[in-house]
Amino acid sequence: MGDNLSESFLKLVAIMDDLREKCPWDKKQTIQSLRQLTIEETYELADAITEEDWKGIKEELGDLLLHILFYAKIGSEQKQFELQEVIKHVCEKLIFRHPHIYGDPGNKGQLVEVNDEEDVKRNWENLKLKEGKKSILGGVPTSLPATVKAMRLQEKAKQVGFEWENKDQVWEKVEEEMKELKEVIGTGQQGKVEEEFGDLVFSLINYARFLQVDAENALELTNKKFIHRFTQMEQLALKDGKDLTNMSLEEMDNIWNSIKQQRDK
Repeated sequence: MGDNLSESFLKLVAIMDDLREKCPWDKKQTIQSLRQLTIEETYELADAITEEDWKGIKEELGDLLLHILFYAKIGSEQKQFELQEVIKHVCEKLIFRHPHIYGDPGNKGQLVEVNDEEDVKRNWENLKLKEGKKSILGGVPTSLPATVKAMRLQEKAKQVGFEWENKDQVWEKVEEEMKELKEVIGTGQQGKVEEEFGDLVFSLINYARFLQVDAENALELTNKKFIHRFTQMEQLALKDGKDLTNMSLEEMDNIWNSIKQQRDK
């Protein structure tokens, strides 16, 4: 397996070299022009994961791997770094941040004792601080989707004990934020309404964590369910010779409920 893996990886590296030298499109690309394409590939992988589409996951992982090699190739051309340095750096970082497996170099290679995954995550964050990170919240990309960012911020704050003790306390916070939102609705203070709405969503995402639910994925599943039901409603309406734009809300609601009942059977 090792030889085949090495051969496959080196073949992909060689293909990347060929494309960069011979293909007009590949020759033209920069780290800036690739950025949006990489984001799209990442979302395509996320879609495949949500669908548990293993064939799609395999394909999208290959596309992302190609992008990694593309950036490394440009980095080499710009005399910034080599592919070997990228691989060496991540290997060293993983070894350093897993002292429970590889030992603590600052303590004569002694293994650090951990009891569960929470201990591992706490050690990880502490080691990142030793590497020079100034805040426990550092490292969360500013461009992350807000739902994902909220989850990551909450998870990181948890590593220093800034966390509710149980889900009932979190739900009380949800109800408190819901009450505050209701109080400002209708006051004409739109900025305050937006702020309180954000607080409510943040607290609901926190509650999702306590339920061990991925809030981003849960919302995406609901999006997909809505799309499926809505398009079915459109099709059923057309089958009856009707158009949604000319139907009443009651008529559309009746079709919607029939679709839901079919799914629940």
